[in-house]
Amino acid sequence: MPESVRSRLERGERVLAHAPVVGDGELVASTEALYLPGGRRVMWQDIDQARWSTDTFTFMEEGAGEHSVALRPLDYRRLAETVAERVTATILVNRFVPFPRPDSSTGFRLVARRTPGGTEADWRVHLGEGVDPNDPALPDAVTDALAVLHDQMGV
Repeated sequence: MPESVRSRLERGERVLAHAPVVGDGELVASTEALYLPGGRRVMWQDIDQARWSTDTFTFMEEGAGEHSVALRPLDYRRLAETVAERVTATILVNRFVPFPRPDSSTGFRLVARRTPGGTEADWRVHLGEGVDPNDPALPDAVTDALAVLHDQMGV
């Protein structure tokens, strides 16, 4: 494991899996975050839509966009399973809400996530394709759906 990652681990943070990638560096999965080649730390609760192919690992980072890492011809199953488990563990609620009508096939997702070991939920709204972010009815629809989820889930 690269010293640039090892030296940045927080107290109590442990490495769960790591593997070399194309060029210099490694992908490192810890209990708290994913470390990209070069040492950049991405918190698990900020990773969305991760996918693996035989030569690339790609994921969306909330607020920062898509990242791709070129992979060597190695077996990355352990790292892929660790990434999937850590990301999934941060998701408390993931609910699709039809919008603008209850029978719409379009809508938005309400997602509650928390940091590993954390107690506070962070709610996020993901608009589906075709949903106008400037629709004047959207803020009330989100507020109403959040209230229902709070009542149902206690989150």
